[in-house]
Amino acid sequence: MSVQTVARRYASALADVVLERGEAREVQEEMLAWEQMLQSSSILQEVFRNPTIALDHKRAILSKLITRAKPGPTTTNFLKVLLQNQRLTELGEINRKFAEILDQRAGMVAAIVTTARTVPEAAQAQLHTKLLSLTGKKVRINFATDPDLIGGLVTRIGSTVYDGSVRNHLQMIKEKMAG
Repeated sequence: MSVQTVARRYASALADVVLERGEAREVQEEMLAWEQMLQSSSILQEVFRNPTIALDHKRAILSKLITRAKPGPTTTNFLKVLLQNQRLTELGEINRKFAEILDQRAGMVAAIVTTARTVPEAAQAQLHTKLLSLTGKKVRINFATDPDLIGGLVTRIGSTVYDGSVRNHLQMIKEKMAG
């Protein structure tokens, strides 16, 4: 079974629980903090990835980390389930799927807009309105900059990419001239 399929199953189960309990935001923040903590420590990654380290030893380490970090009961239980099923190392992918599922259930889509320079707030608001009408859903936009675009913007919503960058237009002109 692929990591993405497994991640979707765990994320979906977690979403069911947190939405029922009204804990979506808190648990999502805690899960992201745990992902960052685990990714920042190569030793922790090795311990939880290594199949030769006994599960009891891993459990003891996780318990100490939980005692220090003091996450809520839902996050604590979820981390323990991941450890028990040897999926703690897939926390990053589970978090990504979890965010997607929470967005879907809230009728929201995430968009990444990349521009050559920082977008002024007025233009951000216009873009938000445009994407709202394009998708018919609530939109959360994350802005990024990439000077290589020269100008224009590239918008990614899910797997769909709208490329209105000057770089892309120059590339298309070049291909037409070469053909």
